[in-house]
This record gives sequence, C-alpha cells and structure tokens, in this order.
Amino acid sequence: MTETTQKINIVEAGETEVSSLEIIVKRAFLAHMNHELRTNIMGIIGYSEMLIEDADNSWIDEFIPDLQEIHEAGKQLMAVVSEMLDHEKIEAKAVLDIEEIGDDIHDAIMASIIAAMGYAEILIDEATQRQADDLISDLKKIYQASERFIFLVNNFSRMWHGETWKMDSKLSTGTSTRILEDVKTTIHMLSEDTSVQHDDRGGSLLIVDDNELNRDLLVRRLEREGHEVAVASSGREALEILSNKTIDVVLLDIMMPEMNGYQLLQHLKSEDSLRHMPVIMLSALGEINHVIRCIEMGAEDYLQKPFNPVLLKARIGACLEKKRLRDREQAYLEQLRLEREKSERLLLNILPAPIARRLKQGENPIADTYPEATVLFADLVGFTELSSRISASELVETLNEIFTMFDELAEQYGLEKIKTIGDAYMAVGGLPEPHPGHAESVAMMAIDMLKAVAQVNSRKKLPINVRIGINTGPVVAGVIGTKKFIYDLWGDTVNMANRMEFHGLPNCIQVTETTYILIRDKFVFEKRGLIDVKGKGETAAFLLKGRLAK
Repeated sequence: MTETTQKINIVEAGETEVSSLEIIVKRAFLAHMNHELRTNIMGIIGYSEMLIEDADNSWIDEFIPDLQEIHEAGKQLMAVVSEMLDHEKIEAKAVLDIEEIGDDIHDAIMASIIAAMGYAEILIDEATQRQADDLISDLKKIYQASERFIFLVNNFSRMWHGETWKMDSKLSTGTSTRILEDVKTTIHMLSEDTSVQHDDRGGSLLIVDDNELNRDLLVRRLEREGHEVAVASSGREALEILSNKTIDVVLLDIMMPEMNGYQLLQHLKSEDSLRHMPVIMLSALGEINHVIRCIEMGAEDYLQKPFNPVLLKARIGACLEKKRLRDREQAYLEQLRLEREKSERLLLNILPAPIARRLKQGENPIADTYPEATVLFADLVGFTELSSRISASELVETLNEIFTMFDELAEQYGLEKIKTIGDAYMAVGGLPEPHPGHAESVAMMAIDMLKAVAQVNSRKKLPINVRIGINTGPVVAGVIGTKKFIYDLWGDTVNMANRMEFHGLPNCIQVTETTYILIRDKFVFEKRGLIDVKGKGETAAFLLKGRLAK
C-alpha cells in the first residue's frame, strides 16, 4: 500500500466518524425538539380539556364550541409532530436534513396553530368583558403555549445552527449549544448500565418537571382529584423536598437540565429510604428504548406526554394502592417485631438468655451439671404477720418494691434470679455461664440486700427483717415444664443453702464453710460455730459481716 493510499484511507475513516457523530447529534436535536413541541401541545390540549370539563357546571358553556376547536387543533398538531418526528422514521433515514424537516413541520402545522391562537384570543377578549379572571388565566396559558410552539417551529433551523438567541421577555430560552449538551447527557445515560437493583383517598404527590406549564397543568388536574401536590423544577430541588416531606408517588420528567430524569431515578432507587417509593415517568419521549430503560431502572410506569387524564388517574391510583399495601406490610412487620421483642423480654424474665436461646433452637430437654456454683436463699422475716396490719395492695406493693431491688442487684452483680416463692427469694452465681468470682459476687449482693431492706423499712416505717443463707458446690440446672417453663436448680448444694437461710438469724447472712473458705480473704466473718442441720447433723456456719477494707 502506498503512502498516498494510506492517507486517503485515514481521511475516509475520519469522515465516516464525523458523519456518524453528526447523525447522532441530529437525532438528539430532533428528539429534543419533539419533546419541546409536544410539551406545548400538551398545554393546549390539557387546558382546553379542563375548561371544557368546567363548562358543564358553569355559565361558560357557550364557550364550549370554541374550546372544542382549540382542543381539536391541539390534537391535529400532535398528530403532525408525532408523524414527522417519529423516532423510528428518523432512525431509518440515512440522511437527515434539519432545515427540510423544520420547513415541513412549519407548513403542516401553520393552519392548526393559527386556529388555536385565534380562538384563544377571541375567548380571552370575551372573558375579559365578563371579568372571568379564572377563565382568562387558563386561556392565556393556552395562548402562551401556542405562541411558544410557533416560535419553536419558526426558529427550528436557527436552533440547529447553534445561534445564541432569545425570545421576548415572557418566553426566554438558552442557547442551542446548552440544549444539545443537555440532550447528549440524557442520551449518554441510555448507553450506561444504570439499572438499580385502590382506594379513593388522595395521596401526597411530587411533580418534578422543569417546564412551568407542565407543572401547573398537572397540579391543577391532580388537586382536583384530591391529591396533595408538591412541585420541583429540578432534580436537586426534588431531593431537597424528599428529604423533608413524606411523598407517596413521584411524577418525573426525563429531559431536565443539570440532573435529568434518569439520574434522579437512579439516585432514588439507590437510597434505602426512597427506593420503594413509586416513580411514574412522564415524558414526550415515546421511543421504546426510553421506556425500557426507565422500567429497568425501577420506574413503576411510563406515560408519554400528552397523557390521557383517565389513564394517568388509573396509574396514580394503582401506585398509591401498591404504596399503601407496602406501608401496611411494613406496619405489620414492625408490629410483629415489637411483639417478638415483647415475647423475648417475657421469656428472658423467666429464663436466662443462653437457656432461652437454646430452647428457641429446639433443644429439649435442657439439663446441665455445674461443678461449682454459689446459691443464695433469702426470706423476709415477719412478712406474714405484717399482712394482718396493712392492706393487701400495700403488702404486694412493698414485696414488689423489695424484690425489684433484689432483681436489680442480681443484674448488677451478674447473677441469675431463679425464682420467688411467697416472700422467699432465690438466686445463683456461676451459671448458666460459669465465671470464677461467683461466690464473691453472691456475697456482695447479699450485703446490699440487707441495705435495701433497711432502706424500705426506714422509708415506710416497717419492721421487716431478712435472713440470707449461702452455699457453694456442684448443682444440676435445667428447664422443666412444657406450657409454663421454669429454670430451676437441684442438688445437695441447693438444700444446704436453703438450710443456711432457715437456721439463720434476722438481718444476717449465714454461709457454709465451703463458701467461707473461698472468700475469707476478702470479707469479714464471725464464726457462729456448729448448728444442727436436718439430715446433715452438726455443721459449721459463719456469719458474713462485710467486705474487708482495702
């Protein structure tokens, strides 16, 4: 291959790339113009449609023929734009002549748009004479939409050539360069992998559209149907509203500056707090690839502008129903969670946490042998006699207050309350999870139990005494019962602790020699001597007086 031939091939390749890029940009421009023209047609059709609906219930029924002419003109405009800017037809053309397309649209729509503007102008004059301000406002919006539409058609070619130009002060626009950049950004989103994993009550809706005409038309229609409507002119404004307000459904336009509809949709579906909120896309872009991409990204639905009001109402209703069903489901799940936590707390009031977990996992029976644990029994002396001096409610209230203080002490020292029987209280250290300092912890709890009872006596002027017995040794622990569970202890160690309490002295802590030997270097004891224990004979006992000073 000669050097000349190589240069020719390089030039031809470059020309091909430029040609392909030009076709892409032309298609993007035509998609944008399709969007802009259809947006204004929607204003013409939508406002005339609402005025016709209102005419059935007011004195303006004589305006209906002219309004119907405007409505019909709008439909004819839509048919022309849909035909000439049809996505599939544009895609099929190898050569796109923007000037020719603009001229064809101009010639085809001129009669219809002039008719719409003419009837709107006539109706504005008549409404002004009758001082029908509400009617004038909507008629002016029809006229402004028509004016905007014809301005776009008349400047079709100038916009393509990228000239910087402005409409009058009422209808300002930016440069075509910025318009093309916005369109190219939107189209670029299509090529990216951006997929993210009824009743009659109104809902809270958010309309996100940079076109004021679109927003106003939607607000008017949706508020009529009983919805509470918020509006945002940009994606960032929408995010700010969503961070401060609860919204049921979002109605989202695709083509917007800064953050387009695809980007906002992607952001919503990536936020855990927003991903389940239904989003309905409303756009003049009717090509199937736009629809598919929106649905893939998580949109609930896609409606093409101008939308059918009945269809829009049905889609919003379906989204609201789905949202409410999910809200109810979440409420039920939350209620179930709270009930589960309540059941968990009740179970933990009966059983130690490790035992409760084993029971829930299906382990049955539960029985464990512990080589060493420290068991405590406490009995309120004279409490039975007290019941004859105070009311039943006062008695139960006092007992509950004392035992609640005991429970708090057991939790403080890492011990397990086993049960209460009447005015007796039983606790243990060293199980269900063994720990080496169980005897010391039980001794500390016993000392504080005496202080707790003294506090209640002082506050309520009562003569309640307490006997406490402690013993250390091997025990068997397990769960008994099938309907009413109880975690209990068995063995000679338990019996001896109970005997220490029974043979003890009021407001004293009596321990066995086994427990004494374990903790004698940390506490002060008084040797009581030998006591006669049923079934054991004479047994050494010690009175725990307090903790040794450090």
